[in-house]
Amino acid sequence: MSREDLIARGIAIAGVIGSPGFPATDAELSAFLGRVVDYAPYDLAGNARQMAAILAAPPRNDRLKALKIPTLVTHGADDPLVPVSGGEDTAESIPGAELLIIPGMAHDCTESLVPVHLKAIGDFVAKVEAREHG
Repeated sequence: MSREDLIARGIAIAGVIGSPGFPATDAELSAFLGRVVDYAPYDLAGNARQMAAILAAPPRNDRLKALKIPTLVTHGADDPLVPVSGGEDTAESIPGAELLIIPGMAHDCTESLVPVHLKAIGDFVAKVEAREHG
């Protein structure tokens, strides 16, 4: 498959899993996909192994319950691959975790989502520091 074909395929996939509230520009998407394609060769067998590993992985809830660190779980409200219930389950499994469901976010992280994540993380860190040092 040519570089151009791989980029076109990535653009098609982004149309399915991309964030409707934070769409990537064509230039952003093309540049990102170009870097991905140039970084590592496309490996169909590797993709299949990754999918098999995802499907075969056992639940991690018991391990998550052992965590004793401040945790912020973010999840896209519009994620077509991992339902919101997955983020809810993760947050419920980590003692004291906070959950932030981001409207308009799906299964990607576009440049327009970066400020949303930075604010969420900054607010969370400030809250944790105030709780621990306040």
